[in-house]
Amino acid sequence: MTKVLFTHSYFLRFDPKQWKQQQPYPPLGTMYAAAVLRQAGYDVSLADSMFFQSPEEIITALDKDKPEVLVIYDDGFNYLTKMCLTNMREAAFRMIQLAKERGCKVIVSSSDATDHCDKYLTKGADFIVIGEGEVTLKQLLDNLTKKENSSNEIAGLVFKGGNEVIKTAKREVLRELDALPMPAWDLINIQPYKDAWLNNWGYFSLNVATTRGCPFKCNWCAKPIYGNRYNSRSLEKVAEEIEYLIKQFDTQHIWFCDDIFGLKPGWVNRFADIVEEKKLDFKFKIQSRADLLVEDGYVAALSRAGCESAWMGAESGSQKILDAMDKGIKVEQVHTATRLLKKHNIRPAFFLQFGYPGEELADIQMTIKMLLDLVPADIGVSVSYPLPGTKFYEKVKEDLKKKTNWKDSDELALMFRNTYPPQFYKELHRFIHKIYKDKQAANSIRQIISKPFGSGKMELKSALSILYYKPASYLYRIRMKKYEKANV
Repeated sequence: MTKVLFTHSYFLRFDPKQWKQQQPYPPLGTMYAAAVLRQAGYDVSLADSMFFQSPEEIITALDKDKPEVLVIYDDGFNYLTKMCLTNMREAAFRMIQLAKERGCKVIVSSSDATDHCDKYLTKGADFIVIGEGEVTLKQLLDNLTKKENSSNEIAGLVFKGGNEVIKTAKREVLRELDALPMPAWDLINIQPYKDAWLNNWGYFSLNVATTRGCPFKCNWCAKPIYGNRYNSRSLEKVAEEIEYLIKQFDTQHIWFCDDIFGLKPGWVNRFADIVEEKKLDFKFKIQSRADLLVEDGYVAALSRAGCESAWMGAESGSQKILDAMDKGIKVEQVHTATRLLKKHNIRPAFFLQFGYPGEELADIQMTIKMLLDLVPADIGVSVSYPLPGTKFYEKVKEDLKKKTNWKDSDELALMFRNTYPPQFYKELHRFIHKIYKDKQAANSIRQIISKPFGSGKMELKSALSILYYKPASYLYRIRMKKYEKANV
């Protein structure tokens, strides 16, 4: 029986912002692939690199398990892996080297390896899996086990054949997701994840995927694994996994890591029904779109099911920029969605993106006004980040001579020429957070005044934070004015 060791290339410690945040999620994509191979009869183990201090820690598993194949299979459900961070790439290269020194075949499946096959092959990887990987990986392992030399007949592979690089036909995505086994949760040491959540946040959250793919066509969004097709798991399978996570790990919260949650008509209402029928006691957060959150009945069903926060790609308060992104939403829909979410006690959260080509000061000011008018419960602020395979990348690739990837998720380097220099956007990022926190604190003060006996610790803490954020936001306004004047 062929021994296969799985790992992945996301090292939490190598991403300082995420390490400080302490909201780690197990590598769901890796666990799916491991479950598929185990079901097929392979001797499977998993060395989870999430909490590794260095790539060298893989040596323990390599020497203990003595696998014939190392599979570096990244979690394609986690947006952090889609960012193709160079810290993680270097870690993957080192693990490849260590495995090759021990005589292992090495197979890699990741967004970064898809974009940079040549780099991974040069470092010693034997095969790169392109696209959705479970079926491709099983067929490849079957081929290697039988010592058949027919890899070029397996869809979804890149490998070296003599002096040439061979790329096989494109792999079609899976449509019947229920045919997949449950992710191999038993191969993960869940305790470090649980400790991180409980010690820092007071509750325990795990990740579940109900779908694969996204049918929308935002022109900066890279989709190297699951593409533009959208396929859903059945309600029964999703509920079964949630029940398992609650009973097995005492999970109190779920991150539904779908690109878009509940897009299939009627799915959310039926999900709320099954949650109530089975008396599933948990809260959850989702990623959605403003144009999906403008119907009262839909948002009410999310609340009934246990949704406590909904992240949406608001991106910009300028319709001009949203249209340039091919975002497919209206600024007014962001306002409506925010109002409805708050009405149904769901915390709205915004992803904001600055620096898209053509953005000017007026567009930035519109985004700031939208943020301060709506005051979402949370924000994520980034600058436009071109990734291969996107229309946006093609538009700016001539500028990407010296740098094409961030080293970690907090680098926020603008890598192409734009209206303002890169340092402006660094300052803007800090400024946005300061004025947002200042506004939140002011709102908390108003809430405490209006309901002095109905306020909790969170409101009091937020209110007191104005002592820092009020002067900080004032100072950053002065700094931003200097940048604006220098670059008009």
